[in-house]
Amino acid sequence: MLWFPAVSWKDEVDEIERRRALAAEGGGKDARDRQHARGRGTVHERIASLVDGESFRPFGEMAGRAEPGAEGEPSAFTPAALVAGTARIGGRPVVVAGDDFTIQGAAYTPAGLKKVQRADGLAIERRVPLVRLLEGGGASVSGSYESRGRSGYDLTQPPPMNLLAMEALATVPVACAALGPCAGYPAARLVASHLSVMTKGTAQVLTGGPVLVERALGQKMDKEELGGWRVHARSGVVDNVAEDETDALAQIRTFLSYLPPNVWELPPTEACDDPIDRREERLLEIVPRSSRRAYAVRRLISWVVDRESFFEMGAGHGRTQVTGLARLGGRPVGILANDPMQYGGSMTASGARKVRRFVELCDGFHLPIVSFVDEPGFMIGPQAEADATIRYGMEAMFAVLQTRVPWMAVVLRKAFGVAQGIHVGPNATVLGWPSLQSGALPVESGVAVAFRREIEAAPDPEARRRELEAEMEAGQSVFPRAEEFGVHDLIDPRATRPALCAWAEEVQTALGHDLGPRRYAARP
Repeated sequence: MLWFPAVSWKDEVDEIERRRALAAEGGGKDARDRQHARGRGTVHERIASLVDGESFRPFGEMAGRAEPGAEGEPSAFTPAALVAGTARIGGRPVVVAGDDFTIQGAAYTPAGLKKVQRADGLAIERRVPLVRLLEGGGASVSGSYESRGRSGYDLTQPPPMNLLAMEALATVPVACAALGPCAGYPAARLVASHLSVMTKGTAQVLTGGPVLVERALGQKMDKEELGGWRVHARSGVVDNVAEDETDALAQIRTFLSYLPPNVWELPPTEACDDPIDRREERLLEIVPRSSRRAYAVRRLISWVVDRESFFEMGAGHGRTQVTGLARLGGRPVGILANDPMQYGGSMTASGARKVRRFVELCDGFHLPIVSFVDEPGFMIGPQAEADATIRYGMEAMFAVLQTRVPWMAVVLRKAFGVAQGIHVGPNATVLGWPSLQSGALPVESGVAVAFRREIEAAPDPEARRRELEAEMEAGQSVFPRAEEFGVHDLIDPRATRPALCAWAEEVQTALGHDLGPRRYAARP
């Protein structure tokens, strides 16, 4: 009988556990203290705050670099500066990847880049949302390929990270947060998302950092001046600005709660304790009789949708347009509205870009769209022409016309010119409030253009102008439009919530007919 000596793998198992502990430690206590002193959390703290309980299951903890230790000592092991794994948010599975700034400033290494690819690929494969928590400068000229001076991609094929990022964006919800400086590739990963958030003061988003800018352009600026929240709330690089990391992570959780896990499934419905037949008396008086006076459209939205359900996206840029997610009777919808507090709600170039991106989000994830219309037309003037407003406006219109989700347009007041078409998707249901005015041009400017000579020739030009405006206003009022079936119905403003909740229920059967990724034709 053969006898073999007992063999134990305990030494190797102990080494696995040692490396796992080092990965959990990140860059060590001193690095964590420095991170906290900057007002920023560690990647492990962020993930713990984001996901449900103890649901995070990391992968790739052994990825990193080992170097021989001193005689009799274990090898020195530096984990890859990326923590990734699966978890649950709101009870639903997700993939999470976060940069670990405590390890060499989160500089990417070959192992780290492979983990990036694994995270994106896993979200695509399992058809679950992807969350990226970003902080770092990405690759460097001296580090990514472990060969001094060699960095960047091979030129014979597209980089796999970019292909995966594109596929993820087309198939699953992608939410990203900039929680510290993000330059280069981390900045690119941030904006390759459906929701991008950055924190005030502690995060900056940069195509190139201050050193590069000074070297290339001779301009000396610090990170905050170059790419801080004040810059990017207005630029549109990020959708939302968060007060702090807790707020940023809460926004991601809220955002994901409206969306299905992927484009092959429908959005989740929640229980609703807000009566669907609730009638708000205040709606009867919110729109002023004078078309020159503004009103708070966000307040109007909050009175119509399920209480506390409106999640605004992009409030800092494209400010003439309001976009966000909400619920009607517990069913998720997209909300689009003109803000008359900003240039009367006119369609600007930045507003049009914001609308295009938002309706593509809703269309991709099967969210019916409700548009509250008070559109005076495209913004005019030299700056509007320099901004290419008409091109971006028509791009937004084509995006709207190519959507396949149900639309409801509630015309609150103005619906003028070509720009009004941006608020009405294919086969939309259109309801009008008594305050509705519609036509090719607003009365004041239309009369001034069409009857200029007649007004100038009148004995009392001002009186004649008022007469013509009154005549045109009668033609643009709500009743002639309804008589021609130019709107599907006129409603009491107080009946808006019941009408929208009933519509949101009715269109559910239409949502399941066209699942899967969207493909769009050319746009201007």
